[in-house]
Amino acid sequence: MKALRRFTVRPQLPSRLEPLGALIRNLRWSWHPASQDLFADIDRSLWAKFEGDPLKLLGAVSVDRLEELAADEEFVGRMHALAADLDHYLTDPRWYQHQQELDTERRPDGTSVLPRTIAYFSMEFGVTEVLPNYSGGLGILAGDHLKSASDLGVPIVGVGLLYRFGYFWQSLSSDGWQQEHYPAHDPQGLPIERALGADGEQISVTVPIPGGRSLTARAWVARVGRVPLLLLDADIEANDDFLRQTTDRLYGGDQDHRIRQEILLGVGGVRAVTAYAAANGLSAPEVFHMNEGHAGFLGLERIRELMTSSGLSFNEALSAVRAGTVFTTHTPVPAGIDRFPMDLVNYYLDADHDGCARLLPGLPVGDVLALGAEHDPSRFNMAHMGLRLAQRANGVAKLHGVVSRLMFNGLYPGFEPDEVPIGSVTNGVHLPTWAAREMYDVAGDMADWQDLASADEWPAADRVSSERLWNLRNTLRGRLVEMARSTARVSAMQRGASIAELGWTESILDPEVLTIGFARRVSTYKRLTLMLRDPERLRRILLDPDRPVQIIIAGKAHPADEYGKRFMQEMVRFTDDPALRHRIVFLPDYDMSMARVLCAGSDVWLNNPVRPQEASGTSGMKAALNGGLNLSISDGWWDELYDGHDGWAIPTADGVDGDSRRDDLEAAALYSLIEKRVAPLFYERNAAGLPEGWVDTVRHTLSYLGPRVQATRMVRDYVTGYYGPASAYSLKVTSDLTVAKQLAAWKDDVRASWPNVRVVNVDTSGIGAEPSLGNVMTVRAYLDLGGLSPEDVEVQTVTGRVDESEQLHDITYSTMTFVDGQDQRGDGFRYEAELPLQRSGPVGYTVRVLPKNGLLASPAELGLVTIA
Repeated sequence: MKALRRFTVRPQLPSRLEPLGALIRNLRWSWHPASQDLFADIDRSLWAKFEGDPLKLLGAVSVDRLEELAADEEFVGRMHALAADLDHYLTDPRWYQHQQELDTERRPDGTSVLPRTIAYFSMEFGVTEVLPNYSGGLGILAGDHLKSASDLGVPIVGVGLLYRFGYFWQSLSSDGWQQEHYPAHDPQGLPIERALGADGEQISVTVPIPGGRSLTARAWVARVGRVPLLLLDADIEANDDFLRQTTDRLYGGDQDHRIRQEILLGVGGVRAVTAYAAANGLSAPEVFHMNEGHAGFLGLERIRELMTSSGLSFNEALSAVRAGTVFTTHTPVPAGIDRFPMDLVNYYLDADHDGCARLLPGLPVGDVLALGAEHDPSRFNMAHMGLRLAQRANGVAKLHGVVSRLMFNGLYPGFEPDEVPIGSVTNGVHLPTWAAREMYDVAGDMADWQDLASADEWPAADRVSSERLWNLRNTLRGRLVEMARSTARVSAMQRGASIAELGWTESILDPEVLTIGFARRVSTYKRLTLMLRDPERLRRILLDPDRPVQIIIAGKAHPADEYGKRFMQEMVRFTDDPALRHRIVFLPDYDMSMARVLCAGSDVWLNNPVRPQEASGTSGMKAALNGGLNLSISDGWWDELYDGHDGWAIPTADGVDGDSRRDDLEAAALYSLIEKRVAPLFYERNAAGLPEGWVDTVRHTLSYLGPRVQATRMVRDYVTGYYGPASAYSLKVTSDLTVAKQLAAWKDDVRASWPNVRVVNVDTSGIGAEPSLGNVMTVRAYLDLGGLSPEDVEVQTVTGRVDESEQLHDITYSTMTFVDGQDQRGDGFRYEAELPLQRSGPVGYTVRVLPKNGLLASPAELGLVTIA
């Protein structure tokens, strides 16, 4: 008989073991080996059975065993030592606190302008597999962001949703088709607690829904080291069945389901983090970080708050909100952006008779819709809203920054792509989570035991012997083979094999053979099946008698992605070949626990997306932290960090007509690299059986990439390049709201006057009839400022090489000097600049006018420019 609903009764610990509860409730244990060892010693068989979930372990362990442990002085001593260590971790000053001391910018009270609290919103968080609130890279990145912020002492509060069914766990049918399963998760059975408000009750938030209804959610908190992660749960009795489903599945349902989730995340999330901060002695967040456009509604709720509490207009509140908002885009293709039908957004805004949103009382619906406007008037673009709500925006790798500036160039007409105000912070991964224990010790030795969270270089790589590195790589590969055999056996049984047929799973793969790993979300651009372009050539590579190769593959396709599922099925059928299955295997249900073993044990990490459609990609970073070498298309993070000695770059066929032809060429390049460079380097051994060249590359990979691919480096970059400046600007604009009002009024004036701003005349002198290098050209421009003052604008010369169509390239901008308000001919405001001629060949120039204000973060921020 099936239960209607489920709940979990948490165990009671003996009084002597009370600190054990605190150790389990804080998820630092998920990246702290000593804590994991303590939990494992409670009952090793149950620890293995529940796959390292200490809460489930405590729910199953016998009372007698707990009493036995309470009387075990050695166990109790270890427990108290770990509790003290956790207390120091949570309270001692760390990198961020030292940055606050060093900060030269100060508030009126003398303290640093670095933000006291940062709210980080994301649709998913991959902190640990025992909290299944993630689907893939975006969530893992968010989880690593929180863990790294904790290690650095950065005062972040995470905000997300709690999904009753999570994403899904995956199995395969007999014919290799993906099967999705959605087990329910009871909050009481997860490592989370009720988030309490000032009244001691669980925080709940309510969001208006059309038809006079309300969507209510309660807040839970997961303690990620020093970082609280708030998760909103709509599966409560206050909601009807339809509204309870709002937080049932991650990325499940239709667009109506998705927009309800995003409204709850943004609007409800701001309300929850405000209540939590007030109840727990935290400063109200000064910086809000949107991890993708999913969280865009947070900006609207903050605008509503300011309009309600301070009487600001919409534009005044928007100016104040923008100053403290950061937006990170993770997609390099328009198809990856959330775009809702405008009618659906209109429905949920639910305009009253005055045209204001009932969802966000006081906000004019027309102004809200304008924030998400794009070229298609029937669509509301969440990324566009994110960019319009945030004064600072970034992509997640240098190349992705370039791609994002091109993709969103249309929002800034008249500006060159490299002027679009979107920067980049290259993603990273959390070293203690993703490095094997032994490799973490290697990292410490290479860094000369500096603080690994803040070390910029690992200078002592030569201290680690080649023998130690090679033995460790063999150990990690062996663990991977053992895990793969076990997983393949379970999968075969799920697909209908009998026990008598499973003997082959005990001998698949070889712990001595060069091992390539490939695991990621299965989508078209990631090209899971590129390696199958020439199946016979791949077969020869796998079965080479002298230099064999084995490949271990994993990944999930989105439940609605039929193409991804077909790619996966094609791969699974290839791996089912009895002649090959000892050399290539597909492992179902890829999650964080599998990723740790797979990334650590693979000698080579393969990544072959269609360039430049990989925003960043971080799985190869996890491999690199374990001495794995990357074999990748030059895309994402690899495009900037490949140095010729840390792996191999697969040549791309950019510009080739036809996807099929491109795939053929790049697959051939992949095969050739494996055959001629990768496998020979691995199998070339000295007299002692050591592959000296391979190990030398492993050592370089660790020492060079180690400090660069860490999420702590990423978070430090956010602090110095985004959070700090956002906090400083926010303080200027919001400490005295007259500044916000003045800024909004200035923007309104500039926008109204800009159609009348024009360059009346431009002339030059000083270069003679035959310009030559070294001549100094004087440029004079006469402007009609349309009612604006010279203080409102910056006038620039724009010089560069000019092509046959008179387009400028290799552009240089120079600020012109204001001379006077009117020349004798009455041509308007006069500006001048002296420009030395420093280029030969065809050179061109023009003059342009930009808005100027000390509270703009970028000249392109308003999207206004006038060109002569």
